[in-house]
Order: sequence, then C-alpha cells, then structure tokens
Amino acid sequence: MSQKYAVEQIKKALSGADDNASQARQAIIAQAMEDPKLLQELVKPHMMGIVAHAISRVQRGASEPETVRSQTPKDSKRQTGNDKDSFGLDILKSIAGGDSTIFGQEAYGRPIGKRGVSQKHIDAIQAMVKKTQGDE
Repeated sequence: MSQKYAVEQIKKALSGADDNASQARQAIIAQAMEDPKLLQELVKPHMMGIVAHAISRVQRGASEPETVRSQTPKDSKRQTGNDKDSFGLDILKSIAGGDSTIFGQEAYGRPIGKRGVSQKHIDAIQAMVKKTQGDE
C-alpha cells in the first residue's frame, strides 16, 4: 500500500494549521483515530517496532499498555511548572540554549574556560622538537 493517502492528509493538516507542525500532528492523530485507512498507512512502516514493544511489555508483566493522551491545542498552551510533564520541555530548552555538547564532539566534560599554556609545557614540547631534529 502506498503512502499517498497519508501524505495527502498530512498536507491538508499542515495547510489547515498554517504549517504549524504541532497543530498538524494533533489533527492527524485525531483523524487517524477515526480513519482506519490513514491509521494503517501511518503505522505500517513502524509495525515491527510496535509489535516488538507490545511483546516486550507483555513479557515484563505489564498487562495494560501505557496510555498516551492526545494533546489538544489547549493542552499545548498550558503553563509549565515543576510537574513531570515539563521534563521534556526543560530538556528542549537546555538544548536550545546553545551550550549543550554535540554527540561525538564532547570532550569528556566541558572545559571551564580557556587557560594559557604553562611554560613547563612549552619547554617540554621544545625539548621533544630539539631531540627529533638532533636525530636526523
């Protein structure tokens, strides 16, 4: 089955939400709950992961799946506080802050600031250079 129908519905949702991805996502979720064809096209590429998760959940002894309530536009404008729902928002704010490490480019901890090179270090490097030049 192609993804044409799902793509059409997503484009409609985006245009109806003035290209606001969050509002379009909420509209698509609500529509998918009523439209089996849309739900099937959205879920089909992820079916292996969904089934693996369900099997894992049952093996752990969790009889009921964790329920995820769909957000309505009024929920997305709620005030954030110290509740557990603001955890993800706090993470996004820290990432958007600009001083987060980039995966693969971290240096086992953030440097506190630029420090000058000690004279002892400079002398050691110069001694190594002199030794290699003397070997030639």
